[in-house]
Amino acid sequence: MPEKLRVLRAITRLNIGGPAIHAILLTRGLQNERFSSVLVTGLEGPHEGSMRDLASKHGVEPRVLRELGREVSPLNDLRATLAMYRLIRKGRPHIVHTHMAKAGTAGRLAARLARVPIVVHTFHGHTFHSYWGPVKSAVFLQIERALGAMTDRVIAVGDAQKADIAHYGVAPLNKILTIPLGLEIEPMLDAEQHRGRLRAELGIVDDRPLIGIVARLVPIKAHEVFLEAASIIRAASPESTFLIIGDGERRAELEALARQLGVADATRFLGWRDDMREVYADLDVVTLCSNNEGSPVALIEALAAARPVVSTRVGGVPNVVQDGESGLLVPPRDPVAFADAVLALLRDPARGTQLGLAGRRAVFPKHASTRLVQDVERLYLELAREKGLAA
Repeated sequence: MPEKLRVLRAITRLNIGGPAIHAILLTRGLQNERFSSVLVTGLEGPHEGSMRDLASKHGVEPRVLRELGREVSPLNDLRATLAMYRLIRKGRPHIVHTHMAKAGTAGRLAARLARVPIVVHTFHGHTFHSYWGPVKSAVFLQIERALGAMTDRVIAVGDAQKADIAHYGVAPLNKILTIPLGLEIEPMLDAEQHRGRLRAELGIVDDRPLIGIVARLVPIKAHEVFLEAASIIRAASPESTFLIIGDGERRAELEALARQLGVADATRFLGWRDDMREVYADLDVVTLCSNNEGSPVALIEALAAARPVVSTRVGGVPNVVQDGESGLLVPPRDPVAFADAVLALLRDPARGTQLGLAGRRAVFPKHASTRLVQDVERLYLELAREKGLAA
């Protein structure tokens, strides 16, 4: 075995969300006596928010490859692949591990051209449906199938996603491994101690129901369902207030929709926050209404904070939330069912408390960062032995 196995980890960008947290924590955790790790990333968009502060906090200094962050197109993808190839040839990693679609395309192609021994890709979500029209989706699926053939292991963040990847023919089941998302969720375990801080900041009294959604303001997150449900909830619970935490390209559109639906006076757009423990602590219900999801960070964090959750039953959500046991799941694009589930929890706080506590037991320590690092280290060493890089 070499003195250390060199790992090049590539991610499209460090925008706020699970993939960036995942990549940062793995880069930090796999900087030890067995591994040296480098993180390569593109640049975030203007409204996405950035997790570079988290990287700095953990002593991770990403190598910026601007080509990775540019929009998907054949020319941009070619430039990103060439830039990755040059970087790989210079660093000579034993392992290239990619995250997100653009880095997954450029990184895997470049790694194979450079004859990197081990190539791994993590699907944090997938774009096989609900993102584009049928023709574009079919093209991207064919690309993923070709990339899957040149990948030693494909990682899914949940069993439902693993089944999807196999179903769409991206990789055979024996090449796909489930490794759940890992986060620094320990601070969320004492969220109750911080109740009242957000309400005091916003001037919201304790007995006023507070319903929140934490997500990027992009089409796949379907915030229109949240706002349509808010108008229904408001009719039954006039004192309810709705918080939208996050930012993105749809902000102006969603603010206009809130006015159109008559809920603007009860809805606060808070943008990105860096005090999420305090935010979750004061929410009576945490929601998500996406049309597709990988492993939702917001729900994992909310459950660690023992908050009751309502979410659409899509993608990897059922791997995180067990319907009726640790939260309530509803069909996507159904604001009536969504509103009914939220109202059920508002009317029965004891049940909400029970679900939240069950949710905490479900996500911790399963989704702790220490478990993530151990799982990935085990995979790398197994692959290294297969390739003759380790005894």
